[in-house]
Amino acid sequence: MKEIRFGFENLEVWQKSVDFANRVIEIIDNLKTSRNHYKLVKQLESAVTSIAMNVAEGKGRFSKKEFIQFLYIARGSLFETITLIEIFKKRQWINNEQYNKIKEEGDEIGKMISSLIKAIKRTIK
Repeated sequence: MKEIRFGFENLEVWQKSVDFANRVIEIIDNLKTSRNHYKLVKQLESAVTSIAMNVAEGKGRFSKKEFIQFLYIARGSLFETITLIEIFKKRQWINNEQYNKIKEEGDEIGKMISSLIKAIKRTIK
């Protein structure tokens, strides 16, 4: 049986964003914090999964301008994720190694999103 693939699945930035979300969720699963901060944990989970979801949703739109708008939203979700990771680091809920790895991956994804936005913009001028 032939494997069905959606167009967004071929985007490297989507693939990396899914892997990034999975890694952050693994960290969340092992957090050393009380459930008093449940809303922050849920917000991180929401933000990190929103990155790939917005890339996918944008790819499914009918215009390049709409795709770009969803890429901007994905980038915003990435920045929200990094902000929450900073808070988690300051609260000592994650260690330096986890923090640095997430920041490194986030930086790479951010650059990929920005490059994709620029590439799409060049095609609509």
